[in-house]
Amino acid sequence: MADPLNRLNTVGGLILAAPSSGAGKTTITLGILRALARTGQNIRSAKSGPDYIDPQFHAAATGRPCVNLDAWAMTPERLKSLASGEGDLIVEGAMGLFDGAPPLGKGSTADLSKTLNLPVVLIVDAKSMSQSVAALVGGFTAHDKQVKVVGVILNHVGSERHADMLKTALAPLKIPVLGAIPRSAELSRPSRHLGLVQAGEMPDLESFLNLAADIVAKHVDLCSFKALMSRSDWPATSAEKAPTLRVAVAKDEAFSFTYPHLIRDWEQSGVTILPFSPLANEPVPEADRVYLPGGYPELYAATLAQNKTFMQSINSAAQSIEIYGECGGFMTLGENLIDADGTSHKMAGLLGLTTSFRDRKLHLGYRTLTQLAPHPLTQHMSPTITFAAHEFHYASTLSAEGTPLFNATNAEGTALEPMGLIEGRVAGSFAHIIDPI
Repeated sequence: MADPLNRLNTVGGLILAAPSSGAGKTTITLGILRALARTGQNIRSAKSGPDYIDPQFHAAATGRPCVNLDAWAMTPERLKSLASGEGDLIVEGAMGLFDGAPPLGKGSTADLSKTLNLPVVLIVDAKSMSQSVAALVGGFTAHDKQVKVVGVILNHVGSERHADMLKTALAPLKIPVLGAIPRSAELSRPSRHLGLVQAGEMPDLESFLNLAADIVAKHVDLCSFKALMSRSDWPATSAEKAPTLRVAVAKDEAFSFTYPHLIRDWEQSGVTILPFSPLANEPVPEADRVYLPGGYPELYAATLAQNKTFMQSINSAAQSIEIYGECGGFMTLGENLIDADGTSHKMAGLLGLTTSFRDRKLHLGYRTLTQLAPHPLTQHMSPTITFAAHEFHYASTLSAEGTPLFNATNAEGTALEPMGLIEGRVAGSFAHIIDPI
């Protein structure tokens, strides 16, 4: 008998959101993505907001790249371009549905829903409620009529009786309950200070994804889920090719935080990407630019410090080409990196920067950056000197000597201290650039 899902061949999309963080959005999203993908469905995925970890899991679940859709940092045209493509689009929201940057929540998942005209399926953590679920879902449905909540998935349900109580309470709202997923300790995932461990660090990732898919397929009506997707026609745009340029991009467990849309932009504009692994002590490839993205260099600081081939090659490259480091890459370009145990590790020494994880302090939020000097990785693509960015790290700066790279404001427009450093051909900052403004 043919899979009934295969009878639904329309291309559309929807957003999986929740009233708050911790409701199980990511696990349920992964279960739905893998369950649909393994039945041959043409499924794509996206993640709302500035997130590097969840998109890696999405890509593992579907076998296709996952894009970030950031309603704070990206224009509507950019969002629609990134959302376009072949196959149904499932977007995982961030935080609560209406939660965004201060003061008014700009950039929320709800903003993304309105920009892309995508309906929302609300994932509700029901472990500590029964009839009150109706007030919760009813409130989210009525809060902004432009945001169309078209279905509910109940998570962490204690029993069939509990599920029946929840469904009875929700019945007067006439919003379809697509499923009730029981509590499962097997679906928990390990975490670290920046969030969940990366997909490549889970040796049992395939087993985890298939387990999530099995549970979702058993407890969620996936045919009804797909039927709720809206049809959209988002125009795809491509950049005009510029003269060929070679950019060496660090890519391994220590340097893995890159936005796919920026890599795509480079490739569409004529850039050849040359990946290499500092952690494997590979030398910087012969290139015109070098990019060290963020990641977890603090976990591998001792190894990086001992990797003489890499360190010598990046110092040699700095004599003739531009080098840019972002967050973890920025720290690697500095003088010293002090790990959580208080041990100091010698880094590349190309910037007058010393950072420490011994006394952790959270730095978090959107940033608007105005460059004080030409940005090494974008000057060939655009004359834009202002960027939308995001900062998220626990490192403390013990010393930063040199010329600042950016003036910075937060999401509310309040001026911050200048960010980053530039010394000759080498520059970097803690901010992750999302898009030019």
